[in-house]
Amino acid sequence: MKNFDRRKVLKSMACLGVMTVVYPGYGNMGRYLPALSIGACDWSIGKTSDPEGFALAREIGLDGLQVSLGTPQNDMHLRKTAVQQVFLEASREHGVGIASLAIGELNRVPYKSAPETEAWVRDSIDVANALGCTNVLLAFFGEGDLRDDPEGQAEVVRRLRKVAPKAEAMGVNLAIESWLSAEEHLKLIEAIGSPNVKVYYDVANATEMGYDIFREMELLGTEHLCEIHFKENGNLLGQGKVDFERVKSTLEKIGYENWIIIEGALPNGAEILPAYQQNLKFVRQLIRS
Repeated sequence: MKNFDRRKVLKSMACLGVMTVVYPGYGNMGRYLPALSIGACDWSIGKTSDPEGFALAREIGLDGLQVSLGTPQNDMHLRKTAVQQVFLEASREHGVGIASLAIGELNRVPYKSAPETEAWVRDSIDVANALGCTNVLLAFFGEGDLRDDPEGQAEVVRRLRKVAPKAEAMGVNLAIESWLSAEEHLKLIEAIGSPNVKVYYDVANATEMGYDIFREMELLGTEHLCEIHFKENGNLLGQGKVDFERVKSTLEKIGYENWIIIEGALPNGAEILPAYQQNLKFVRQLIRS
C-alpha cells in the first residue's frame, strides 16, 4: 500500500473510532442494540413523536431515544415512509440511536376495545423494522388498564395471537407494559403462545403496585423481559422509592444486556435538560460501579 493511501486509511479509521466514542453506535445506526446503552422516552423530554427530540437527546448526552408511533391527530404518522425517513435522518445527524418504539396512545384508545388500534399495532411492526429497532412498547394504563378485566384480557390475547406471527417473522417484540404482576403477565404470554410477546418492565410502576420488583425481574428473566424503564415519579433517579443498586444487581444476575430507558424522573418545576443530564449521570455511574 502506498504511504499516502495508508495514511488516508489510518486517518479514516481513527475518525470512525472517535465518532463511535462520541456517538455510540455511529457505525451501526441501522440496527442499534448496544449493551446497556442509555436512552429516554421522547414524551419524558417533551418531544412526543417529534424528530427534534434527537437534538435534545444529544444535548442531554443520551445514547438513544424511545420514540412514539404518533397520535390519533396525526394518524400515527410514523407509519408513513416519509416520516420514517425524517426520523432516521435526525437519528443519524445527531448520533442518537432509535432505541425502541412505543404506542402510548393505547392508554387513551384501548387496544382491548378500540378497533383502530389493531392496525396501529400491526403496522408498528413494520415501523420498528424500518427504524432498525426490536421492541414495541404497548401501553395498558388509563383506559387500557387490564386489572380485574378478564374480558379485556381475553380480547388482548385474541388480538395479539393474530398479529404475533407477523412479529415473529420480522424479529420484532410486542412488549406489554401494564399494572399486572409478573405472574399475570406470564399467564397472558402463555395464552398468546408467542416468543415475540414479552414484558416491558417499569421499576417505578411495579414498586407503586407493591410488587417485589427484584423477584419479578428474576421470574421474568431475559426470556420475557425485553426492555426496562428506569423511572421515578416526581423525583430524580436515585432520590425516590426505587433501590436502583438492587435493580442493577438483579439485571446483572439475569444477564440483561439491552437498553436502559429513562422515564419520568422529573421533579415538579424542574427544567428537562439539567434534570435529564443528572438522571443520565446517575445511571452511568450506577452501571459502571
